[in-house]
Amino acid sequence: MSLSYESTIKKLHSKEMFYIETGLDRISAVLKEFGNPENNLKYIHVAGTNGKGSVCTILDSILREAGFKTGLYTSPHIYEYTERIKISGVEISKKIFSEYFEKIYNKTKELKIYLTEFEILTVIMFLYFNDNQVDIVILETGLGGRLDATNVIKENLCSIITKIDLDHTDKLGNTKEQIAYEKAGIIKSNSTVITSESYEVIKDTADKLNSMFILVSPSVDKKFIDALSLKGLHQTENLSLALTAINYVFPEINEELILKALPKVNNPYRFQYFKDKNLIVDASHNPNGIKALRENLDYYFPDIKRRFVFGCLNTKDYKQMIEILFKEDDEIYFNEFDYPNACTYEELNNACMYKTNRYTKSLNLDDDKLNIICGSFYMIGKMKF
Repeated sequence: MSLSYESTIKKLHSKEMFYIETGLDRISAVLKEFGNPENNLKYIHVAGTNGKGSVCTILDSILREAGFKTGLYTSPHIYEYTERIKISGVEISKKIFSEYFEKIYNKTKELKIYLTEFEILTVIMFLYFNDNQVDIVILETGLGGRLDATNVIKENLCSIITKIDLDHTDKLGNTKEQIAYEKAGIIKSNSTVITSESYEVIKDTADKLNSMFILVSPSVDKKFIDALSLKGLHQTENLSLALTAINYVFPEINEELILKALPKVNNPYRFQYFKDKNLIVDASHNPNGIKALRENLDYYFPDIKRRFVFGCLNTKDYKQMIEILFKEDDEIYFNEFDYPNACTYEELNNACMYKTNRYTKSLNLDDDKLNIICGSFYMIGKMKF
C-alpha cells in the first residue's frame, strides 16, 4: 500500500531525516542509483543569504511567459512541502510527491544511506523534473552553496549570487567572506556568475574556473520596477539580478514580454500588503531581511503607528533582529509558535528593551494601526490572518 501524504510528512519530520548535514556524497550515491536524472536538465542556480526566492520566482515568471516549461525548486515552504517543487507554476501533487518519496526512501534503506530531509526533497525534485522533461530548472540552494545538495549538478547556464549576510554561521562560517566562499561554490567551469556582491572570493573563483564574472548595479529602469508585483525597496536589486540573467542567457526575450511577466510574479509574504486588514506579512528571518523590512516600513508607511507580531527560530540572531526592528512606541507581540528551535516568549522578551506582549490567537487587528506579521516562514505558516 502506498504511503499517504500525511505519513510521508511524518517520516520527513522524523529524527532519521530532520537534521542538517552538508556534503554531496550521500545524495550523489542515491542519484546514481536512479540514473543521474540531474544530468539531463538545464539550470539557473541561485545562492545567497537574502533574495533567492524573489530572484527565482521572477525568473520563473519571465521564462514561463516566454513559453518555456519551467521547473522551480525553492525553500522553505509556508504551508505544504509541495510548494517547493513546481512545474510551470503548478505544485507537485501530494499523491505524486508521496510516490516519489516512497520510491527514494526504499532505495536509501536498501543502500543503507540516510539522507536528510532536504536531500530527499532534492532527489524528488530532480526525478520529477527529469520525468516531466522541463526545459529550464530554476534551482535555489538550501544552505550555503558549495556543499548544498543542489550543487550536485555538474554545469549550469549561469549562477546567481544574491545579497550575502551572516546567517547559519555554525555551518557556513562567522564572517561574510567565509560565507561568500561557500556561496561561490555554485560557480561552474566555463559558465557565468551574476552577482551584486563584490567579494574577491567570488571573482577569484570565477577566474579559476574560466567563468565570466558579471557584477550588477542594484538599479533598474522604473518601468520594470513599477510592473513587478513584489513590492519593497530591496526588490530593485533582486530584479536587477534576474533581468541581467535573462538578458545574458536568453537575449531573445524582449522588454514587452518581460513587462507582461512581472505583474504575474508570485512569491507570497515578502512585504505583502493586505489592504483590507491594513496588514503586512513579511517572512524576514535574519538581520538583513529585518533591516530591509524596517527600511520599507519607514519609506512606505512613515507616519502610521505599528503593531508587530514577531517570532523566529533561536538559531537566528534574534537579538539583533529585535534591535533593528522595533521603536519605543510600537505595540509588540511575540509569538511562541510550535516548531523545533522556535524562540520562547521569554527569550524574545528578555532581548527587547521595550514593553512586549505574548501573542494570542484572539489578537484584534481592527483599528488604525499598521499591523505587521514578520519573522520565520514556519511561524507564518501556522497563523491565520
